[in-house]
Amino acid sequence: MGIRSVEGVAGPPWERELRGTVDKLVIESELLEGNPLGDPTKRPLYAYLPPGVNDSTDVRFPSIYVILGFTGQLDMWLNRAPLEATMLERVDDLFSSEDVPPAIVVFVDAWTSYGGSQFINSVGTGPYMDYLCDEVCTFVDDRYPTISDRAHRGLTGKSSGGYGAMVVPMLRPDIFGALASHAGDALFEASNLPDFPRVARHLRDHFDGSWDVFFERLRGEDHLDWDRFGGPLEIYGYASCYSPDESRPGKALLPFEIGTGRLVDEIWEKWLSWDPVRMAPLHTDALSGMKRIYLDAGRSDEYFLDLGAQAFSDELTKAGIEHTLDLFEGKHGGIQYRYPLALKALAEALAP
Repeated sequence: MGIRSVEGVAGPPWERELRGTVDKLVIESELLEGNPLGDPTKRPLYAYLPPGVNDSTDVRFPSIYVILGFTGQLDMWLNRAPLEATMLERVDDLFSSEDVPPAIVVFVDAWTSYGGSQFINSVGTGPYMDYLCDEVCTFVDDRYPTISDRAHRGLTGKSSGGYGAMVVPMLRPDIFGALASHAGDALFEASNLPDFPRVARHLRDHFDGSWDVFFERLRGEDHLDWDRFGGPLEIYGYASCYSPDESRPGKALLPFEIGTGRLVDEIWEKWLSWDPVRMAPLHTDALSGMKRIYLDAGRSDEYFLDLGAQAFSDELTKAGIEHTLDLFEGKHGGIQYRYPLALKALAEALAP
């Protein structure tokens, strides 16, 4: 007896044979040229086509865009948790079922060297909302058999991706006609405000109370020690989106004093203006035009994003906007199994 080489993939619990097709592309953005962080203009883009869908058919299909959480980069969708399918395998399982209407699923990268873009335009990071809406969506519609209409285009994500999935359709309802948010950042006084004194103390005790020292030491590391660098990086990354320093592109204004953690009210107000809970009453026309709004979060979410989802839901209810909210038993992490539920809901709502 001996080992021999065989064709194909190993199969579960390893790589599985996909019934659909995944195109792994590299795109180059004109809008991201000259971005203040000097981040790459070339980005990976994944497009999943269900079985039987290809660009030679006369039939056109809805599209669903999937965006990542903070510090996420596109190839993380290939990661496998123990005894679980990867995200791409989950998507393939979903759309290989006859019970789910076909849709083209597009995985978008909006990484920045501060950890993320929150999928909005900012002089602190770059025009990432325009990149998503005006470049990526146009590229996909030109290349694949999509229905290039907002009534057949949806957006979904988790955490910061869930934030983008709430905010971008409010600001660009001409592009997206349905949304799904898994534990999206919302209700900032619950999800962000408690971190400010902790970050202030951490900067004081480990980085001489200086953002310059923090970033100098971070650049010298060969790996990201989240316990040491994660908290400050996350807050600064958010600040670069919500309260950028207009006079110094690429820099941020922080909503608290480093020395004391004391709130800086005028900057905190800038953050609150980007809170989906506060934005919702100002964008009821856009939200009421959504064909589907799907919200969920774990009841034990460490960042209280279950409360954020409930608060966003409450604003929708006050405005008489139809939606669903599912609070399940779970935390912030380990909820990738929830993603197909949202994809199925969007695919059904966006089907022609």
